[in-house]
Amino acid sequence: MIAYITVGADNIVRAKRFYSAFLPALGYELEEGSAGLSYALPIQPGQSPVLPDFYVKPTFDGRPASAGNGSMVAFEARNQKQVRDLHAAALAAGGFDEGQPGFRDSYGPQFYVGYLRDPQGNKIALFSSNPNEPGRDG
Repeated sequence: MIAYITVGADNIVRAKRFYSAFLPALGYELEEGSAGLSYALPIQPGQSPVLPDFYVKPTFDGRPASAGNGSMVAFEARNQKQVRDLHAAALAAGGFDEGQPGFRDSYGPQFYVGYLRDPQGNKIALFSSNPNEPGRDG
């Protein structure tokens, strides 16, 4: 089980604008602190935390943040429309397009995905595999 994911950011204000454009729509709540941004899913009384948490922080060593080559964080949306809407919102909030929402031949017929880069260059995927929606083949 993955407990949390952290990406580095040199400009927390820009990162907050980007991630706040879509993570709240996926149920994540933001907690800001001196150490950066913490996004977590709400915990119901008596319930264990829903993981993973997602953190956006300045680098620990003080050197510039960099995106990992081959690294990507994927967030699941409820449906294809939400993927399109959140992809557009993230672009408007300072993200960069890495692949418009749609089906990809190399993935399953229900896997609908859009790709982005955050302002720091970290790769983000927004996807839906909703079995109640039309798939790639119809």
